Amino acid sequence: MREPITPDVVKARMSTETYLNHPTFGLLFRVCVVDEQRELFATLYAQRLFFVVTTGKDGIQFDAIGRTDSRILVEGRMRELRRTGQTQEYTKLQAAHKQTFQ
Repeated sequence: MREPITPDVVKARMSTETYLNHPTFGLLFRVCVVDEQRELFATLYAQRLFFVVTTGKDGIQFDAIGRTDSRILVEGRMRELRRTGQTQEYTKLQAAHKQTFQ
């Protein structure tokens, strides 16, 4: 499901955490980077709604996805980080995975 983006969507960085203000669902936090142009975000408080946020030349696009698909994306990213030897990022993502999905 693609949500229309309004100009009030703002990306803010606080230490190492990234947040987005979704026009309908409010504050989202970044769970992980999926690839160069896509990131996985979840609603801040309930952590029940997940969005793949794609950044492109046309702006920001939100695609809602289910919890299971979100978990699969995170686990795929964890495998990639482990395979490439990025242990610090892997450890951070593993902690986020446990907090979000267990």
